[in-house]
Amino acid sequence: MFTVLPMLGSVWVSLHSWNLISPMRWVGLDNYRGLLDDPTTRHVFRNTLLYCLGYLPLVYAGGLGLALALNQRLRGRSLFRAAFFLPVVTSWVVVALVWKWLLNPSNGLVNTVLGAVGLPQPGWWTDPTWALPAVILSSAWKDLGFVMVIMLAGLQAIPADVLEAARADGANAWQRFWRITLPLLSPSTFFVVVISLINGFQVFDQVYVMTGGGPSGASQVVVGQIYDLTFRYGRAGEASALSWLLFAVILLITAVQIRGQKRWVHHA
Repeated sequence: MFTVLPMLGSVWVSLHSWNLISPMRWVGLDNYRGLLDDPTTRHVFRNTLLYCLGYLPLVYAGGLGLALALNQRLRGRSLFRAAFFLPVVTSWVVVALVWKWLLNPSNGLVNTVLGAVGLPQPGWWTDPTWALPAVILSSAWKDLGFVMVIMLAGLQAIPADVLEAARADGANAWQRFWRITLPLLSPSTFFVVVISLINGFQVFDQVYVMTGGGPSGASQVVVGQIYDLTFRYGRAGEASALSWLLFAVILLITAVQIRGQKRWVHHA
């Protein structure tokens, strides 16, 4: 009722021209053809892909670094874990508003610090060049805690005797990490990559709050375009068609990852 029927309904809507008010008019596959020929569709998919390419390395490397640090015997370790995980359960609207203030080009804290040390002060969400990086930065910060928890669980599942044997054989810290820890973390890495890419292709909240897809469409993403087509332009049929194109892309990328996991995912 709440999953299959709405999906089938969106397929039906995608085959019509509909402004949410007037009766639907059958157009068949014209919505799909129009979207595939529209440069705007390629632009928003390109922005979404760039977002994923910037977001995934940041969130993975940062989350793994935090997990490695907090896997040590530190005083107040539980407090640090809770502090880093807190943004994950914080509303995206709140996080986006805070980062919009932090990255304010005129009086934001980030530019104030950059100016104090003599570094350039970007326009961030007001600059077409920096709008998407601003969204990527805030997104990675919010999701670091989620990746940290997953990688921390993976670290704690690595048998201690394997690392002790490597240490006894003369392996240094870097060799133990590169040859043992990282390969045995591959199941956790696989999960993080799949989930992060799925979430990345569906990015919307932070873009809507921080930039609204601007300036001049520089940070517009696929879900933002679906929203605009539906509620700003009254083109619900095209929006539904675009949502199915997005579904197809996510399904394809996920299928490729699942098929390729046998080559690089190793279990202890």
